[in-house]
Amino acid sequence: MTARKATCFATLAMGACALAFTASATAQSAWPDKPVTLVVPYSAGGPTDVVARLLAVPMGKSLGQAVIVENTVGAGGTIAAARTARAAPNGYTILIHHMGMATAPALYKKLPFDPMKDFEYIGQVLDVPMTLLSRKDFPANTFPELLAYVKANKDKVSLANAGVGAVSQLCGLLFISQIGVNLTTVPYKGAGPALNDLLGGQVDLLCDQTTQTAPVIKDGNRVKVFGVTTQKRLSSMPDIPTLDEQGLKGFEVKVWHGIYAPKGTPPAVRDKLNAALRAGLQDSHVKQRLAESSSEIVPVDKQTPEALRTHLQAEIDKWGKVIRAAGVQAE
Repeated sequence: MTARKATCFATLAMGACALAFTASATAQSAWPDKPVTLVVPYSAGGPTDVVARLLAVPMGKSLGQAVIVENTVGAGGTIAAARTARAAPNGYTILIHHMGMATAPALYKKLPFDPMKDFEYIGQVLDVPMTLLSRKDFPANTFPELLAYVKANKDKVSLANAGVGAVSQLCGLLFISQIGVNLTTVPYKGAGPALNDLLGGQVDLLCDQTTQTAPVIKDGNRVKVFGVTTQKRLSSMPDIPTLDEQGLKGFEVKVWHGIYAPKGTPPAVRDKLNAALRAGLQDSHVKQRLAESSSEIVPVDKQTPEALRTHLQAEIDKWGKVIRAAGVQAE
């Protein structure tokens, strides 16, 4: 090949690369040009689903395209996370997940994804406290009465949860561990069905997020509430004491949420998703609804990709120790 021909080919190649780069940049700047799917690992009507549907509308306005909530239920949220990890890294499939993202590595021997390697991080969303409830006709009326009753009846008392790996299961495990009594745990396919059966009197107890339980608590006559899982009482329900102040020292479970995208999602797309998340968290309707459910939007400095990554790693380390000590394992 002559020097002149080589130069010609090199020039053409550079031109092709420049065109490809320009096309890629244009595509990213035009993103999104179709609806974005927000995958929820749990059933419709559950706490995480409620948060997702609240955020979907203002996020869609920010992006200029609809954000469609899609429930992908099963295996403690791992099916939805694995599906998102395998999705095309183009920003059109994203995931909202709670602290189950951090507990999965310790719960599952064969996890089909790595939370620290298979995702891009969009940002943290909010922290949600939990409440310990019973069916409305449960024999106990106060927390001391509850402790006395469960210690006398032990495995005759049923404790519902939203399934393996769900935060309601973790809250229940912590409760059982601290009171030193084995109760009969009843797993459901989601928090919604678990709460429905508690309301119907089919199960005795449930520890679940305030996004789910606050409306039935404030209704006044559908359940009994024995305490909240935070160190301080909730401003929205100040009359409900904490479990810590009632004798379960150090008992604290806050449910945090984050939004993720598949690994390799372009930085420009991630930036737009993060901006949409921030816009959603500033929406007046979202702020009002979350405040009513005693949920706390995380500070601005935690709404970043790096803050979510750092928090996720810390939570994996924390809950891994708890789960291994309890000897809990999922299939």
